[in-house]
Amino acid sequence: MSDPHFTPTHDPNRPRDIVILTGADLTVADVEAVARGTARVALDVHARQRMAEARAVIDTLVARGEVVYGVTTGFGDLATTFIPPADAARLQENLIASHAAGVGRPFPREVVRAMLLLRANTLALGHSGARPEVVDRLLAFLELGIHPVVPEQGSVGASGDLAPLAHLALPIVGRGEVEFGGQVVPALVALREAGLEPMELAPKEGLALLNGTQLMSSLGALLLADADRLTRTASVAAAMTLEAMLGTEVAFAAPYQLARPHPGQVRVAAEVRHLLRGSGFQTAHHGSAHKVQDPYSLRCVPQVHGAIRDALDHLRRVLDVELNSATDNPLVFPSGGEVPTDALATGGGLVISGGNFHGEPIALALDFAKLALAELGAISERRTALMLDPRLNGGLPAFLTPDPGRNSGLMIVQYTAAALASENKVLAHPSSADSIPTSANQEDHVSMGAGAARHARTVLAHVEQILAIEVLAAAQALELRRVAMGEGAPMPGEGVVEALAIVRRSIPPLVADREPGPDMAAALRLVRSGELAALVG
Repeated sequence: MSDPHFTPTHDPNRPRDIVILTGADLTVADVEAVARGTARVALDVHARQRMAEARAVIDTLVARGEVVYGVTTGFGDLATTFIPPADAARLQENLIASHAAGVGRPFPREVVRAMLLLRANTLALGHSGARPEVVDRLLAFLELGIHPVVPEQGSVGASGDLAPLAHLALPIVGRGEVEFGGQVVPALVALREAGLEPMELAPKEGLALLNGTQLMSSLGALLLADADRLTRTASVAAAMTLEAMLGTEVAFAAPYQLARPHPGQVRVAAEVRHLLRGSGFQTAHHGSAHKVQDPYSLRCVPQVHGAIRDALDHLRRVLDVELNSATDNPLVFPSGGEVPTDALATGGGLVISGGNFHGEPIALALDFAKLALAELGAISERRTALMLDPRLNGGLPAFLTPDPGRNSGLMIVQYTAAALASENKVLAHPSSADSIPTSANQEDHVSMGAGAARHARTVLAHVEQILAIEVLAAAQALELRRVAMGEGAPMPGEGVVEALAIVRRSIPPLVADREPGPDMAAALRLVRSGELAALVG
């Protein structure tokens, strides 16, 4: 078999209308296009052949009565219990049923769709021993809108995401519940309405569906897609605040940034310079009274936002590998090769038990990402606080209301940002720092990667709202600044003017106190839409 990690033939940063699963070149953009969009999915013909070859190896071992973990034995600490070949099929369904022990709220549809896609892609590598028909069924679920109900909690990231993946697999055999046609119904009902019959799993196929990191990877991929937009939006928010606070662009100069050329730092500084192009504000306050240094939350935007970008780039590198990896156990190698001492060999290949299901690589990367995102919220909240404080905001009215005293302005809006930033400090604690043994100490070290992913998702949502609040405050501060400058006041940078216009299309200026909820919700929708992020490309 050829090297599965070949160079992709398509642009990995652009989604495809039709995603052909090879097991080797799935991207974050593809995941989002399938999970949230209309991209269709098909199994590559060569992947189908590889799967058939691996299946033949498993069939040979079962026919010979070999002891193969999870195929002719029990699972976890029951790995020494032999299961006769006649009971192998029943073993797989029992496995799925017994492992579907998740609790909590169901994941949203987009997460479940991403899980179906990633599970199909890892099987397509041809190392899992599952028949191509299993992938066909997963892709049919995507095509027909049959979305298994998968509870959020229950994975420790040891043999991968066992409980969530069991819930994902249950409907394949006609068990569990699915969301179908906008309603939650028994899987068997949805299968019949869609013209499908429950599948009878062959030996190894239940295990192939359960072992792996597809929950944490799905959450990670969707998180990264959102974080990419959020970090670019953060450049816009920071540029708006910088102009509103009459901050200096000098600290963003290219020669200065290149003296410490971290990739993210250089990129963020360039984005801010682009947004400030043609700024009359910068020209107006250059001169003898020109401010030499701004507070760190303004001056250090490239250094802080840039480090966050670099942390997210690390997650991207890990996901590029993880999305296209075989993460169940044991793995099948149809072409054979050098046979390790403990490997099972047949004339057509070999089977190796190991630990590719362990979630540590993705758990650590997700913990790093959620810490980085928490920092993005922390510095944004500080910029909002600067704009509202009359002792620090350079002459703007207190709490950005034209009539302070009778009006509280944006005072309590900043409280909300502070509350979310504080909660993020708790959530940023690394989940991967913990481990609780499971399966009678057979699985004596676990990754807690699913917890890292879930917490990262919550942190991201908090930071989206924190940045929405900064955008809301910065728009108000920019307009008040021009009023304070008097007749003939200059205009801020071209990118900042564009951003202000986008905000004002849905949020009017704050003239007198009103309930802030609708304004914050509108700003949040704007942040999530990516419209502000598009201003920097």
